[in-house]
This record gives sequence, C-alpha cells and structure tokens, in this order.
Amino acid sequence: MAFSKILVANRGEIAWRVMRTAKAMGYGTVAVYSDADRDAPHVAFADQAERLGPPPVGESYLSIDRILEAAHRSGADAIHPGYGFLSENEAFAAACANAGLVFIGPPPDAIAAMGNKAAAKRRMIDSGVPCVPGYQGADQSDANLEKEARKIGLPVMVKAAAGGGGRGMRLVEQDGDLLDAIRTARTEAESAFGSGELILEKAVIDARHVEIQVFADNHGNVLHLGERDCSVQRRHQKVIEEAPSPAVDADLRARMGAAAVAAARAIGYRGAGTVEFLLGADGEFYFLEMNTRLQVEHPVTEAITGLDLVEWQLRVARGESLPLTQQQVRLDGHAIEVRLYAEDAYAGFLPQTGRIDMWRPATGPGVRIDHGMKEGLAISPFYDPMIAKVIASGATREEARLRLVKALRETVVLGPTTNRHFLIRLLEHPEFAAGGATTAFLGKHSFPGPEVTDAHWQLAAGLLWQQSAARYPAALRGWRNSNPEPTPFRLAVGDTERTLELAGAPSATVPHVVDGNDIVVDLDAFTVRFQDRTYQPPASAAAGSDGKLRAPMDGRIVAIKVAAGDKVVRGQTLVVLEAMKIQHQLKAALDAEVESIAVQEGQQVANRTVLVTMAGDAAAR
Repeated sequence: MAFSKILVANRGEIAWRVMRTAKAMGYGTVAVYSDADRDAPHVAFADQAERLGPPPVGESYLSIDRILEAAHRSGADAIHPGYGFLSENEAFAAACANAGLVFIGPPPDAIAAMGNKAAAKRRMIDSGVPCVPGYQGADQSDANLEKEARKIGLPVMVKAAAGGGGRGMRLVEQDGDLLDAIRTARTEAESAFGSGELILEKAVIDARHVEIQVFADNHGNVLHLGERDCSVQRRHQKVIEEAPSPAVDADLRARMGAAAVAAARAIGYRGAGTVEFLLGADGEFYFLEMNTRLQVEHPVTEAITGLDLVEWQLRVARGESLPLTQQQVRLDGHAIEVRLYAEDAYAGFLPQTGRIDMWRPATGPGVRIDHGMKEGLAISPFYDPMIAKVIASGATREEARLRLVKALRETVVLGPTTNRHFLIRLLEHPEFAAGGATTAFLGKHSFPGPEVTDAHWQLAAGLLWQQSAARYPAALRGWRNSNPEPTPFRLAVGDTERTLELAGAPSATVPHVVDGNDIVVDLDAFTVRFQDRTYQPPASAAAGSDGKLRAPMDGRIVAIKVAAGDKVVRGQTLVVLEAMKIQHQLKAALDAEVESIAVQEGQQVANRTVLVTMAGDAAAR
C-alpha cells in the first residue's frame, strides 16, 4: 500500500532514528510528544509534531485514540510504532488498519500469536520449534503454579505471559521463595502489561541468550539476517549486545536460523521480527519468545550486514519483496552495542532522574551513537531511563570491543548518575573480552562500586577554587603578599564529608558542571557528584542515621507492608516502590519500631521523600 507521510508513535532515540531513514527515502515525518518531551530532539527533527497529552504513558504514548487523532490532524497515512509502548499491541495495529493507516509492522494476528508467551510457546511446540520445558496452562492459581513449578524442578523462571523487557520475571532457586516470586511477578506484570497471566520455565543455567533477526514480506519470502548475542543482562534486561555471537558457528547459525524462519512462517509474519533462544552449554537451543517489532539492538545487525533495517521495514510495508535472498545475505566483521542508562549500577541498578547538564557523544571510526538527547533535557521518571545506545564495529570482535571502550571513555554525560563506568568495566573484564560471557556473567562476578579517590576530591575543590577566583576579588579570599592563602572547602559525597584547603586551580582539564550547591566531576570515566557545604552549618548526623526510610528515586508507592507501632527487623520489606515499571523492595537496615507512615499507596513521590519514620537508631535503605 502506498503512503507518503509517516507518524512515529514513539519517543527519543528510536523516533529520531526511524525519521532519519524515512526522510532519506523521501517521506514526510510526524513526531508525537507528551508534555515531558516537548523540547526533545525528535520533536524538532520531524517535519510536523503533534502533542498527545501529559507525561503519564496512559495519557500519551499508550493512548491509541490520541495517536490516531494525531495522525488524522497531521495528514499522516502510515504509522511506525518503534519499539516498546504500542509496538506489539495487536489492538493498535488493527485500529490503524481500521482508520485507513498503514501499520509499519506485522499483521495483528501475528502480533497476537506471539504477544502472549503461553500461547506462543504452545504454537511453537506444535510447529516443531524446540522449547524450554515448562508450564503454560490456563490454571493460574497460586497453588497450581507452585505445584507445576515443583514438578518442573528448581531452579525455575516465573515469567509474565504478556510483555517483556524483564518485567514480571523472577528466577526462583529456593522453594521458600516460590510463592512470593509468583505473587510479585503477577503484580508487576499487571502493572506493566495489564495482564497477570504467568508461565513457568525450567531455568537453563549458564546459557547464552541468542536471538535471530528475521524478515518477511507479503510474497511468501522469509529469511534471517544472522544472530545477536544478548547474554549480558541485569534484571533480565540486556546490557550488552553483539553480532555475531562468539558461541555460534556457521552450522549452528543455519540451524537456529531455520528454526526462526519456521517460527515466522507458522504465524504468517510480515516485516522485521526477532526470535529469541536460550543456547545451552551443550549446544542445544530452546525457543523463548518472538518480538514482533524492531529491536533496540538492531544497529549491530545493520553494522555486520550493511543493511538499513528501517528501510527494509518501509519497503515491505509498501508491498515490495525482500531485496535479498537468504543466499545473498553476507555477514562481515563484528559489532557490539551497550545501553547507556541513567542508573546507579553500583546501587542495585536504581534508575536515576534529573537534567542532563553536559552531553558530548563520542565520534570516530566504526562508532555510532543512537540517542534522543540534548543538554538541558531531563531524564523523566515516566519513561525508560536509557540515554543512548553506543555501538562500535570493526573487522574483528577485539577491534569492535576496543573501539567501544574508547567511545565510552570519550563520551561525556553529566547530570544524573549513569552506568558508563560500569559498562567499561564489563567490556574490559577478561571473560567478556574472551567471548565467554553467559547469562550468569553478572551474577557470578562482583563489581563493587569504585572508591572516590583523592584525585576526585582535589579536582572538585580545585574547580570550586577556580570558580570563586573568577567571581570574587583576591582580598575576599584571604590573599597575602607572600604566598596565596589556602582557601578551605568542605565537600560531601553521600555520608562522607571532607575539608580541603587549596590555593590554586587544578592543573588538569576535566569535564565538570556546577549544579546549585553540587559540583559534578568526571575523571577516568567515573563521575562523582560532590555537595559543596563550605557555607553550610555542619550536619548534626550522617544521612540515613535519623531513622527515616527515604525514596531512592522518583516513583509510585504500590504497597506499604507495615503500620505505625510495628516492630521490624533488618532486611524486612517496609515499602514497595515502582519506578520505570520495576518494583523495588525498600527494606529496613536495622531492627526498629515504626513510628509513622508519611505516604499512601498509589502516591507518586520524589527522590529522597521520607516514606517511613522509625524509632531508635534505624538507618534504612
């Protein structure tokens, strides 16, 4: 079907990326945005932009009616869903068709066939695609799921039947954890996907997560474009992706590719899709799920095939045949991608929010950075905290790895805490460098947070000295005619406070920003936020020792597990906070008595909001 103007029903880097290809092919482009994204780069880049509504996704990016209204107002005749949000929603695909719009994705029936993991797995078993042993039945009672899990045998994965991205997923290794995992996964799944249906699967320990990129057209042609290895994950969400997989040879690629093509044919697929497998240490592979959309990690496939997958999507959507046959597909070189997130990787991967004060993405041979960022833009608590995808390619895996490390070191992002330093450590780890990382990689290796060095403290104080020197005359800084009078600075990082005396600016030039009373310093890819307490009265007590449980990030209170007067013990869950659709158990750090509850279930709270006050010396985390 012909179309001329494409509305991209998404935000950030994927919206911008889709529009670049669409514009290059001569299409008009329409961006949509919530109030939180009004000033986002993808909005400015589009030929037209339409407001959807306020920031909550239900009133903006997940509102089918508002997106269709935006398409009507703008004159768009096609919709590209990107990934996430409504990209795998069969009702949205059907609504587009009913409105006379071309949906740049698979038919609604194909989305529905793979949108529910339980139904998809039953279909794949019927089609002869190898699947992980498990339970995907209709009886969803806690008691039955417990019984089926024990029948499968621990360890077992509890997974949401709808959706993906690691939400509503729990690994259970101890029998005593089973019921809590089922209930938590169900609650999280209901919140994220609107369905609490669960499936159970035998956990394949120390496996690799290998996925096959497939493409299909309206003329019966289906092929694959090789595999991606996405084994390095946290919370079952991908951290590093690469193509090809270090564990896949030509024979295994052909067998996995054939299984993926069979899966796509079985549901009458069209467009870009990904069939995900677990690859065991014994070389056996098992179907996990099919993502009926473009993947976050599609750039690594583009790098080794030389193809533009969005261009293929648009050509298939307008009725063209696939431009290549399976025999014509060539894989050349290697590519690795990391997801640069606003999160504290050394504090349980807690999502972070706040303004991006400095953003300088790296450039160089073989380096590609897909992002939707600019300085001054805020990381919002309403959406996924990914800042950018950093991709490097080369003739060999080692060349790609080294280029990626260099690109991360040269990328400057100051504002909220990010995982940049952590990503570099992963890429430099000997096991990853050797190509041996499996899904157990992060679980079996320790990555403690780095220490704030003397160099960081000295730099922060020196930069503040430099700022004060530019702002105030020397007489006000205690100058004397023999030698400069040292200027004291009292700085703090978290609970640690130090006083430093400096008489000069730092000799090194480092990225930094001053944000109110804070100064953020980047040294050797490790970014530290210092609070300048020089002109503040000394703190009477260290943070966290005042018996108050505070929110570690912006989020919504989904459960309060205690009441005033309750006795609690160290490690007991007090409050459950949901942020970016992940539920975080906030626990007592010491034995104490609950004095008061300051919030209610359903309440949206800001970072550092006091949630629970406890009597006694009850630090909380």
